[in-house]
Amino acid sequence: MATQVRDVKTTTTTTTTVGKGGQVTTHVDRQVSNGGNPFSDRDVVHTHAPAFFRCLEAPSTYHRVTVDAYDKYFEPAIFEHGPFNPEEDAKAIRKALKEKGTDEKSIINILTRRSNRQRQIIAYEYQKIHGRDLAKDLKSDLSGTLEDVLLGLLSPPEVFDARTLNKAVAGLGTDEQTLIEVIGSRSAEELAAIKKAYRAEFKNELEKDIAGDTSGFFRQLLLARIHSAEKVAQQGRSYEIYPKRAFHEAQALWETGPKKWQNNESFFIPIFTERSDEHLRQVFEDYKAIGRIDIEKDIEKELSGDAKDLLLAFVRVSKNRPAYFANRLHQHLDGKTCTRIIVSRSEKDLGSIRKEYARLYGKSLDTAISEGFKGDAKQVLLGVLTSRSASI
Repeated sequence: MATQVRDVKTTTTTTTTVGKGGQVTTHVDRQVSNGGNPFSDRDVVHTHAPAFFRCLEAPSTYHRVTVDAYDKYFEPAIFEHGPFNPEEDAKAIRKALKEKGTDEKSIINILTRRSNRQRQIIAYEYQKIHGRDLAKDLKSDLSGTLEDVLLGLLSPPEVFDARTLNKAVAGLGTDEQTLIEVIGSRSAEELAAIKKAYRAEFKNELEKDIAGDTSGFFRQLLLARIHSAEKVAQQGRSYEIYPKRAFHEAQALWETGPKKWQNNESFFIPIFTERSDEHLRQVFEDYKAIGRIDIEKDIEKELSGDAKDLLLAFVRVSKNRPAYFANRLHQHLDGKTCTRIIVSRSEKDLGSIRKEYARLYGKSLDTAISEGFKGDAKQVLLGVLTSRSASI
């Protein structure tokens, strides 16, 4: 029995043979020639074959399905501290900075146990009481990882990310892995805020700077993700899955194959850059059911370079964001990467990242930090990680 495949100007053939007892064997040869966007809602796979080919039929439920928020149960590491007296904190920090040799421990204990909102108030009080800029004083007295972490904690999240992206494209060379991590993991709302912060900080558009330092399919994906952020953010956070659309997108991705997604970017790029994490997980589940292969493995097998890494980031973040960051920390437990992740995730999902790290690698993230860092660098990183327990 042959399975009929939609007409997409392709040499893709799916041949199915039904043996005794209803056993199905299949061979799929996918060599798609993209000629526009042929995938309409009317196109479905028709089959009467038993067994797993039933999963190729379009879902019976075509309407929207509302699900729990993807990040509903993610745990931060830093919470609002109470009781909170910003005037006392500002005076204590100034005293610690004036100490001979600087009292780093006192500064760490204060700033790693306050939320970002509370740190902004402390900085305001510091300026009002002492007539000095807290960030500038910290920068002049501290250095290395300790300076990076504390200055990062003092920055609003969108400003911290904007500065991170600027460093990735400024000067000679481009830090593609940082671009991938930040743009590949932030929500549409977060990216929209980052764009505004970047414009205010550097008097230029984020898209323009990234376009000048990247190329090819990698640049197309980055710019599409950034361009779509404001539109998606204005629509509001969606916790809905569209099963019919997810099925058709999964089948289109599978039939074309990762190597040729860039040949029809107007159709394929929005799947990765505009859909919610909840919807994307459904797409990837359907992809696996249709192709009998996880989309991650297919991307790794058929693609290479920065475009591959960015697509994998999109996939892994939508599946399990804390696990994505746990893996990043495990692979790159150096000062810059560790600082960036711990600071940027401290009030979002760092508590969940700690749990995922222990689950995936058999030891705590705290232990890994203790083994990888020394002195003040170790203390400030552990201070952020253990902020909640220290504050209780």
